Amino acid sequence: MRPIFYDTETTGVRSDKDRIVELAAFDPVQNRTFVQLINPGIPIPHEAAAIHGISDEMVAAAPTFAEVGANFIEFCRGHVVLIAHNNDSFDKPFLENEYKRHNVIMPTWQFADSLKWARKYRPDLPRHTLQSLREVYGIEANQAHRALDDVIVLHKVFAAMTDDLPMEVVMQLISRPMVLTRMPFGKHQGKPLAEIPRHYIQWLNENGALDKPDNKTLRESLEKLGLLQPA
Repeated sequence: MRPIFYDTETTGVRSDKDRIVELAAFDPVQNRTFVQLINPGIPIPHEAAAIHGISDEMVAAAPTFAEVGANFIEFCRGHVVLIAHNNDSFDKPFLENEYKRHNVIMPTWQFADSLKWARKYRPDLPRHTLQSLREVYGIEANQAHRALDDVIVLHKVFAAMTDDLPMEVVMQLISRPMVLTRMPFGKHQGKPLAEIPRHYIQWLNENGALDKPDNKTLRESLEKLGLLQPA
């Protein structure tokens, strides 16, 4: 199983509405990189350009995802697992929607989310953003929010977090049921769940925060601790 680290830069955060403007990947086994600007076919909002620095002018002559997506499939040939930070909620849905939009069947790649690994096995850390993890593990700074730079940093961070475990073992560990012991976000972030005020948990529940897919593990952990009645 060969790991391929990848990242997307986009026009926004809605995978059903927004588009990919840059796709990058790094194959550490074969020591190959993939990076390509993409013409999204829609204007890049100023707020998105302010984050990743990619403008309409930069992608005007770039290929569409139809061409880039085909090249990416070729780059990811073989028995691979694609790894991205916040993969499950961001990068993977964007890939899926772009391939679907261009009537291309996406290969049945395996995926791993390094953000979930960090939250699961480094609950002691107050933050789990890629740049926060980079600082924790003493990795040199990069041009944050450009795809290839983030991919290279992700590879180094992931190697440090997993202590270079074989990918087969990593995939087994990451798929194990997770039980949170500390609050992963909000004003009580980092506190043991048992110390979170009941009224705050109730407020999260009543406002639908615990119904979000990303907070499924938090809901289950609160239920197991008897801090929330099962839905």
